[in-house]
Amino acid sequence: MSTTQAGAGAELAEVAGTQLISLEGVEKTYRTGRIEYRALRGIDLSIARGEMVAVVGPSGSGKSTILNLITGIDRPTAGEITVDGHRLDRMSEEELAAWRGANVGIVFQFFQLLPTLSALENAVLPLDFLRWRSRAERFARARHNLELVGLADKGDHLPAELSGGEQQRVAIARALASDPALIVGDEPTGNLDTVTAAEMFELLSRLNAEGKTILFVTHDPQLAAQAHRVVSIRDGLVVGS
Repeated sequence: MSTTQAGAGAELAEVAGTQLISLEGVEKTYRTGRIEYRALRGIDLSIARGEMVAVVGPSGSGKSTILNLITGIDRPTAGEITVDGHRLDRMSEEELAAWRGANVGIVFQFFQLLPTLSALENAVLPLDFLRWRSRAERFARARHNLELVGLADKGDHLPAELSGGEQQRVAIARALASDPALIVGDEPTGNLDTVTAAEMFELLSRLNAEGKTILFVTHDPQLAAQAHRVVSIRDGLVVGS
């Protein structure tokens, strides 16, 4: 990370003035019969509103587990997780699902678009689940989000009719559905070629500049170096931040 980027991250944290994400003493143990695997061994981590943070580390280090806990997909074995003032570790599964749909946009490596739905229908899906306003308003917002990611003319295309980069753009439009403060990516460029990956990162950077907090896992050191801050995970512990 360059001095300029580090300075930008510090300025954002100072301007934001508040923590968006806080993990305190977070542990996660997976159990299969009598076998236990400690994925996280006591994580302390804070991310300020408006930061762009990359999480790096070897396979099996606990990177994706951290993302799953921060998005409420998984629950900690011990410790406290607070996101935008909400204690996720105290929520029920139903509360977590509702909170996640309204407050977090998730971008996956393999897009996870529904193949029988058009780009527009995929982009509107989270709003349908939330029962947000009227059907016309939901589709209007989805069209707006497709326009934001440069796919205003591809709304009627099925995923199979789109390139990998276009499918990931649809996935980002879907993640923007509820206008969340936090966008989380699990290897969001990992299934893309170098040029398309750079375009995706430029889009994420633009969203960050507009005020979104961006948190992503990556194995790409060049991609990680472009974030404001890099959090290094090894053996279930934060070893650098």
